[in-house]
Amino acid sequence: MSTQRLWLRCEKKEFERRSALTPTTAKKLIDAGFQISVERDEQRIFDDAEFEAVGCTLVDNNSWPTAPIDVPIIGLKELPESQEPLPHTHIQFAHCYKGQAGWSSVLARFYKGGGTLYDLEFLTDATGRRVAAFGYHAGFAGAAAGALALAAQRSGEKLGRLEPYENETAMIEGVKNTLGGSASGVKALVIGALGRCGRGAVDFFRKIGLAEDDILKWDMAETAKGGPFQEILDVDIFVNCIYLSSSIPPFLDNDQIIAAGQDRRLSVVVDVSCDTTNPFNPIPIYSINTTFSEPTVPVDLGQHLPLLSVISIDHLPTLLPREASEQFSSDLLPSLLELPRRTTAKVWTDAEKLFHEKQKEAVKAENL
Repeated sequence: MSTQRLWLRCEKKEFERRSALTPTTAKKLIDAGFQISVERDEQRIFDDAEFEAVGCTLVDNNSWPTAPIDVPIIGLKELPESQEPLPHTHIQFAHCYKGQAGWSSVLARFYKGGGTLYDLEFLTDATGRRVAAFGYHAGFAGAAAGALALAAQRSGEKLGRLEPYENETAMIEGVKNTLGGSASGVKALVIGALGRCGRGAVDFFRKIGLAEDDILKWDMAETAKGGPFQEILDVDIFVNCIYLSSSIPPFLDNDQIIAAGQDRRLSVVVDVSCDTTNPFNPIPIYSINTTFSEPTVPVDLGQHLPLLSVISIDHLPTLLPREASEQFSSDLLPSLLELPRRTTAKVWTDAEKLFHEKQKEAVKAENL
């Protein structure tokens, strides 16, 4: 059987330091007979030398368009916007299967180039569960960002640029110190608390010292009655961790917030799910994604109401880039080992079938 090649591209999204492959998982793939090319990338949390040391071949930054057409390209975040056709097979998060802004133009690039997309969000096992997700670290980091924003607001300031932490301990201690040494008295509500993302948020709040009774853990049972929910206005931080797949009543809206007037406790909303451009967004109080350099956006409530800030960063796990990458890549590894059999392995055939279904919709939408 011929050697399976795989090309790890650099990430072009600003502040993105995570990696789909790590030196640890790259070595395991090489030991299994893979040949791996790794683009040089100063932004990546792992040094180029770490990959070279385990047997990867280093190639120039952002040189994947020149890779042989039969070599799959793996990355994390979406490619920069372009009209250029895509002839390669890409393994990445593309954010174009749920009607997001620009979805059809992304898929049109594959149609024009004859390439294939295996969207990491939709790689699933035999039970339909995602094989790999950053959910836990997204929730963990989102809760951290929310706590930092709350501390800034209490000091009459706006949260400044976020910088990645070396490890979980450094993050916990850093946030606790910013809160004055303790998070005692802070109250938070997490929706989607039973999922991976929600568990991460709950764990973080516990680790910085919130009392158990001050962490409201909601999931489908608590939201079944339909929003908006008054309970959200009665906490300091609201973290949304749901996986949105269909239209639901909003959890929170501007009319409800304005009606609460000065009695509102809520100061920070962290939309980890980040369905900003999704037509079903259950938090229709903001319209832009925020960034690591500008982490918060104020909700437009007029001049006389207390400030309410939203964090809607779509790559929060990069606040803990090394740990998040190791966990994700380790979970993805069994599926990558099946890549040489992607024409028969269910995890890949299902993903390719979904790609073709979505591409057909895009072709119609783009009038191609």
